[in-house]
Amino acid sequence: QVQLVESGGGLVQAGGSLRLSCAAPESIFNIAAVFWYRQAPGKQRELVAGITSGGATRYADSVKGRFTISRDNAKNTVYLLMNSLKPEDTAVYYCKAPTLQKADYWGQGTQVTVSS
Repeated sequence: QVQLVESGGGLVQAGGSLRLSCAAPESIFNIAAVFWYRQAPGKQRELVAGITSGGATRYADSVKGRFTISRDNAKNTVYLLMNSLKPEDTAVYYCKAPTLQKADYWGQGTQVTVSS
């Protein structure tokens, strides 16, 4: 299965921005839908955003208007631009390509911490 590498997390103040990256070593990644999930301490993992191979996007209601998912097929990379961050956005963020990975496989993720 394809291993994806998440990066770009960090500590930011409320109202700030971060851009997460999800990189794959293989160009087959470019024909797959990719999703960003997050898991906060003590909570279940939740879907944040997704993008198809054709560029169609979807977002969780909690991030609509603040987060933007995009992809650069030349770089085999999907991005998640997060603006107007809130403390409740604090979580470990994971990317996943369901058609290229086993259902129970998750990468190491990247930690996002938003201070109030």
